[in-house]
Amino acid sequence: MPHPTRRDALTTLGAALAAAALPTPAAAATPLVTRKIPKTGEALPAIGMGTWQTFNVGADPELRTARTAVLRTFFDLGGTVIDSSPMYGSAQPVVGHALAQTKKTPAVFAADKIWTSDGDETEEQFEETRAHWRVPHMDLMQVHNLVEWRAHLEHLRALKAAHRTRYIGVTTSHGRRHDLLAEVLRTQEIDAVQLTYNMTHRDAEKRLLPLARDRGIAVIANRPFDGGGLVDRLQRKGAPLPPFAAELGCHDWPSYLLKWIVSHPALTVAIPATSRVEHMRENMAACRGPLPDQKTRDRMLAHLQSVL
Repeated sequence: MPHPTRRDALTTLGAALAAAALPTPAAAATPLVTRKIPKTGEALPAIGMGTWQTFNVGADPELRTARTAVLRTFFDLGGTVIDSSPMYGSAQPVVGHALAQTKKTPAVFAADKIWTSDGDETEEQFEETRAHWRVPHMDLMQVHNLVEWRAHLEHLRALKAAHRTRYIGVTTSHGRRHDLLAEVLRTQEIDAVQLTYNMTHRDAEKRLLPLARDRGIAVIANRPFDGGGLVDRLQRKGAPLPPFAAELGCHDWPSYLLKWIVSHPALTVAIPATSRVEHMRENMAACRGPLPDQKTRDRMLAHLQSVL
């Protein structure tokens, strides 16, 4: 029988609701791992939530209820940062629906993106996004994959000055456009950058992470599980965690992979995406317990490489 994977697209409504219980007292008593936005010092839980593919479920009432259970679990376990995009199909309105159902809108750190090749459509798309989320303002607006980034950043600065978004930034993914991204980080006044960083894709360590740290720019790591493929590979192999993982509070591969990412000194938040409550619990476990130092990070990486 094949191993279940984190890409299982559907979860029955009953299972989702049953698994959405409140966190245990022991988990709730352990302080959250938080990282600060360099420009303001605002502290955020180090594990957030992405919505690519997982929240693109349209108007299906059962699937929307299941995603609401995922979001409720995220909030119950201390999460705040949710990231989405107009590119992600119906993810934005599904997030808005789930926020309304959980009644947790004040607790959310709403991060989204501008994704249009028309540099004059920034404000129009911003308002569409805000309406989908059903929030009075956005916390972070990013230029998705650097599309028409100069024009959009100019408009986003105006939106920030008008207090309609609190932070602005840019994004890339899949390790693309690193030369251009480095130029933007060096020359533009932005608050955050989103890029791909995980234990098997570490190109950002060479110049982007040091540059972001030197420039006081928050870093959001997307694709922390390499689109789910990394966890799938480890599960198929039956790869064991190292004995020292328990000392870090890591009892499964997702928390191990995430804790390694957010322990990098330049990182602010990692945004794994999931459609399942049990996987949300695994993800948020990385937001509790000690972070590894550089020596331990090296041990973690060496062990992963030995079992892949």
